[in-house]
Amino acid sequence: MKLQELLKHLHPLIPFKGENPEIISIENDNRKVQKGSLFICIKGYTVDGHDFAQSAVENGAVAILAEHPLPLKVPVIIVKDTVRAMAVLADAFYGQPTKKVHLIGITGTNGKTTTSHLIEKIFSDAGKTTGLIGTMYTKIGDKTFETKNTTPESLTLQQTFSHMVKEGVDLAVMEVSSHALDMGRVHGCDYDVAVFTNLSQDHLDYHETMDEYKRAKSLLFARLGNTFDTHKPKFAILNADDPASGMYQKSTAAHVVTYGIDNDADIRATNIQMTAAGTTFDLEIQDNKFPMSIQFIGKFSVYNVLASISAAFVSGIPINEIIKSVESISGVAGRFELVNAGQDFTVIVDYAHTPDSLENVLKTIQHFAKERVFVLVGCGGDRDRTKRPLMAKIACRYSTDAIFTSDNPRSEDPIVILKEMEAGVEGEKYLVIPDRKEAIIKTIKQASTGDVILIAGKGHETYQIIGSQVHDFDDRLVARVAIEGR
Repeated sequence: MKLQELLKHLHPLIPFKGENPEIISIENDNRKVQKGSLFICIKGYTVDGHDFAQSAVENGAVAILAEHPLPLKVPVIIVKDTVRAMAVLADAFYGQPTKKVHLIGITGTNGKTTTSHLIEKIFSDAGKTTGLIGTMYTKIGDKTFETKNTTPESLTLQQTFSHMVKEGVDLAVMEVSSHALDMGRVHGCDYDVAVFTNLSQDHLDYHETMDEYKRAKSLLFARLGNTFDTHKPKFAILNADDPASGMYQKSTAAHVVTYGIDNDADIRATNIQMTAAGTTFDLEIQDNKFPMSIQFIGKFSVYNVLASISAAFVSGIPINEIIKSVESISGVAGRFELVNAGQDFTVIVDYAHTPDSLENVLKTIQHFAKERVFVLVGCGGDRDRTKRPLMAKIACRYSTDAIFTSDNPRSEDPIVILKEMEAGVEGEKYLVIPDRKEAIIKTIKQASTGDVILIAGKGHETYQIIGSQVHDFDDRLVARVAIEGR
């Protein structure tokens, strides 16, 4: 695509007269630039892309997009906001790929990963070619790729969607974080269905207040558009049991479909029964009632299932096919995942890293725990500090044995993080074992028949970030070795 043809998609008042080279790629990393690239200078938290513009030119960039003039030998296009411009140009350069797939976006504090995997499985079982973007990985058909962020930046997103289109993807489902919404990473994404799971405290290091956190998530529903298309209708799927849904319903012009348990909803679960093996309930939809048996445990799991059923149903998948698919799913990696090496006690690894998610998992365990309940929990460094004492308080309240340990301390002192957790449970009974591996091994050594051990916070992660170093660490593998070593 010629440069001037590409620039037509930007703000009409951006002045540019000059060369018109052929653009073969768009990059915001100077190391990926090749001959014929347009390099976009992005100001980050730690580095400024403008400082690498000269390097990009040396690597073959034929044009630069920047926020201020640069003394370079190639055309430099000046815009007020390169992040916003990058979203526009990426969407145009890759031929607006999200208009060519059925796109479902999921936002909420907890449940995004499980819900996205449930939806992906439903569509896959229905014979559709699927794509998935989320916390664990990006998946296109049967191939998976590593991701750095829950929701990648706009350029990476449009590249990925373009790849999906080339691979014949029918349905793309993605987790949409509040950061991504607030930063404009999903500008240009044409969502057909937007799903809200729930809202509880998290990410206040970034958003500062719960009101601002809630507002950021409302953007997903506002971006469903303001028109009504009978051939390709838009849907907002909202949790009727979460108060934030009221704001999100006001934020969208799309059709609203609600799901829930406690309150009236379009799609509802009643008569819920839980055991250590799974959960049964009656699915009520369109005056019909369907008995369901799922291999997930807990009320929070029922919410995830209802959200996925709702999204698939409004997307045209027959309800009988949806139920059959959901009932066949055994679980999602790192989400209430059992570690079984023949022991006579239960070990569960879960991604619970917010007060609400930790409470949900521990309450679920109480439904089947017969003896002691151990919980190993920590809090990540360089993240929301206000939830640290809350996490500790919940751990002590809903377990018999709380062990506080490290969880990706990053640049912070692990001991300082643990002290901030302890501030919430003064006078309570708990242990502090800073080394996570040691904490897991010691806890498993003292477990007896019928006990339950919850290792919370990291779930599917296979690393531990200490300082600037990323170390190999998998709670599931450490637990399995410890069990086998008893």
